[in-house]
Amino acid sequence: MELLHNLGIDWRLLLAQIVNFLVLLFVLYKFAYGPVLKLLNERTEKIEKGLKDAEEAQKKLTEIEKKEKDVLTEARKQAQEIVAKAEGMAAKNKEEIIANAKAQSEKILADAEKKLELERTQMMQDVKKQVANLVAMAAEKVIEEKIDDKKDKELIEKAIK
Repeated sequence: MELLHNLGIDWRLLLAQIVNFLVLLFVLYKFAYGPVLKLLNERTEKIEKGLKDAEEAQKKLTEIEKKEKDVLTEARKQAQEIVAKAEGMAAKNKEEIIANAKAQSEKILADAEKKLELERTQMMQDVKKQVANLVAMAAEKVIEEKIDDKKDKELIEKAIK
């Protein structure tokens, strides 16, 4: 202590200044440094939370974009399947229509041929009757007498054949 006194330092004053410094340090820590440190920690936590939320949002956005691409891919695939089915059905319907039209045209042709054959047969019968009548009239004029109908038919049949 004598050393401090020789240097001109009062030890009681030094002790009071140390106590005052510690009290000031305690008050500053309690009312200034503590709240500022707390505020800085809260701010750091908010920033970290914001960064974490931004990363999660980015992950969700990436996931949503992937799902959107998957949905679009699936929709395109389904659309292509629908188009392929429609084209298949159109080709099948086309073949059925062509087959039906062909069958109808063949039926119409067959009916026309039958009708034509019937008309030809009818015409032949009409021609035979007319020829028979002409032959009978010619024979009657030649013979000048009418033979009975039974005889006429026999003569006509022989003349036609």
